[in-house]
Amino acid sequence: MGDNTIETGGYLFVTFTDGREDGEQIYFAISKDGLHYKDLNGGNPILISDIGELGARDPFIIRDVWNPSHFYLIATDLRIANGKGWDVAQYAGSKSLLIWESEDLINWTKVRSVEIGVKEAGCVWAPEAIYDQKREAYLVFFASMVKLEGDENAKQRIYATYTRDFKEFTAPKIYIERENHVIDTTIIFDGKTYYRFSKDETDKVITLDKGTDLMGEFVSVPSETLQNLYGVEGPECYYLHDRQKWCLIVDRFATQKGYLPILCENLDKGELVILEEGSYDLGEIKKRHGGIIPISEEEYLRLEKQYMEE
Repeated sequence: MGDNTIETGGYLFVTFTDGREDGEQIYFAISKDGLHYKDLNGGNPILISDIGELGARDPFIIRDVWNPSHFYLIATDLRIANGKGWDVAQYAGSKSLLIWESEDLINWTKVRSVEIGVKEAGCVWAPEAIYDQKREAYLVFFASMVKLEGDENAKQRIYATYTRDFKEFTAPKIYIERENHVIDTTIIFDGKTYYRFSKDETDKVITLDKGTDLMGEFVSVPSETLQNLYGVEGPECYYLHDRQKWCLIVDRFATQKGYLPILCENLDKGELVILEEGSYDLGEIKKRHGGIIPISEEEYLRLEKQYMEE
């Protein structure tokens, strides 16, 4: 279950925040149990984008399947604090993906960007990736506002592309299209089934579907918990090894309360249970749409030594 390339010694949370000048950059936090986090670097950003829109939102980190000590961190090229507004961000924003790479989670390459959006796209939002074992490549997926032939208005859809090195990408194609706008998709694989969580941007809820092939048919999984949880976005899901359960977190953007952890009791049946206040602590920094991965004990201690020791 989860990431089997390492023995889990903790978790790394990459995120951005808001309410501060440098909030739309990359912050790190670490946890031993996946539910109680310590902010690193004194609560200051660790990675800063000085290209494109001069901001980085919705970061996601993935361990290289061919080299487990190598990591890719990708993010949305966007800085709302620039003052251009959400309309510009959606309809005339960056079509590029921000990318950092590291061999140790401490030293990172200079940020670079790759334009992967379709020609008609108004944005490339919340990019994530998952390794497709069948096709032996990473499926990179993201939301784009696009007006296609026959559309009365532009619409948010999830597009996807394949890569093996995060340098060269196949031409993006529509991956998820719904009657409503859809953004913020994350995908997990439990060894047998792929589960996709997405934000219904029209109704402001998270939806769940499942399939056995990333490019095959997915079927909806009704979930009373998700259907009744409004004003959330940025779903992320990771495996809690201590509890032997998946944990879904959702960003409560409507109430500005930050992330809420939800235990997945049975993903096949959509049985999810919201954790009680006080049973988790995501740190001092309010975390916005980010990503969480399991890390080894050595990696945990390395991050702790680098960013927490005086």
